[in-house]
Amino acid sequence: MSSAPLEIRPVRTPADKKAFVELPWKIYQDDPHWVPPLLSMAYEAIDTQQHPFYEFARLALFNAWRGHELVGRVAAIDNPRHNETHDDEVGFFGFFESVNDPDVARALFDAAGDWLRAHGKDAIRGPANPSVNAEYGLLVDGFDTPPMVMMTHNWPYYVDLVEGAGFEKAMDLWAWYVPTAQYGPQGEHIPEKLPRVAKVVRQRYGYSVRKVNVKDWDNEIARIEAVYRQAWEKNWGAVAVTDHEFQHLAAELKQIADLDLVFIVEDPEGEVVGMSVSLANVNQALLKAYPRPGVPEFWTLLKLLWHWKVRSCIDGVRVTLMGVLEPYRGRGIDALMMYESTMEALRKGYTWAEMSWILESNDMMNRGIQMMGAEVYKTYRIYQKPL
Repeated sequence: MSSAPLEIRPVRTPADKKAFVELPWKIYQDDPHWVPPLLSMAYEAIDTQQHPFYEFARLALFNAWRGHELVGRVAAIDNPRHNETHDDEVGFFGFFESVNDPDVARALFDAAGDWLRAHGKDAIRGPANPSVNAEYGLLVDGFDTPPMVMMTHNWPYYVDLVEGAGFEKAMDLWAWYVPTAQYGPQGEHIPEKLPRVAKVVRQRYGYSVRKVNVKDWDNEIARIEAVYRQAWEKNWGAVAVTDHEFQHLAAELKQIADLDLVFIVEDPEGEVVGMSVSLANVNQALLKAYPRPGVPEFWTLLKLLWHWKVRSCIDGVRVTLMGVLEPYRGRGIDALMMYESTMEALRKGYTWAEMSWILESNDMMNRGIQMMGAEVYKTYRIYQKPL
């Protein structure tokens, strides 16, 4: 390890930002499970002029240097909508990467904490990249497989770096592995309780399930957004998205969602009471295309499309959003959506699925997933410490 002094520098210039964005390729060069992002998306996530999150939030970026070697990075994030929602003064850290050096991690967290304290915050929580509505949490268990689309990944030593800097667990987020291939091609081996509950829900309450209507996309997105806002508003740490944020998210999801696996649940009067969105695990193709600095992105995209659409290497889906309006909970609507999603996934040849992320405290949803014979195979943790 270099004996040069450690220096934490704010990111100010285009060169600073380039170094910040490209550091993960160095950190994970020997990790076969890390999935590199498209460079354009990595830049967009910290673009305070273009990303809708920064229309109300503030961001400060820091790089850690030892001499001429970049050894770490972190972001400090001030999200006033979180503070308004939860009546607190919590700031966030995100986009954290570091070599395995506790001094580097502590110095980065100190820099982020100092910036947040100067902006009136009394606690720091994370990682959020950059918010609860994006990539969220530090992987603390399940390092031996690549992450699903829009999920995080890190080396195991990150746990020691974060906890060694004084952070403690605030909440765990679970990723459930669903072995759809074991259910049989026609779903004949699905745990019998799931189709039974789905049938009762239809008969007792008259709920119907339909796929999203692509020809009515804008109105369908508005319906999904309404459920998304209401279904998550009381969840731990939840912050409602703005219309612009949701439109931005919907545009991203439309590119990778399997629209045959986007379901809307309606009551007998046609009112939307629940929805479910699943994404094709584009990370499987992205890992093969392997975006990297210095390679034109159009070439990477061609390789990505080849592995995705031509070679069809994607055999997994991530159930990303599944929500039920509060007055309709406890009636089995979540089981109904799980059943429909599973049957459609089987019809389309997907062999496995991940349901993520689910709060460890969300007993109702977790019980429903367990009913499918699923197991928690990755755990992500949100950390916090006082400032």
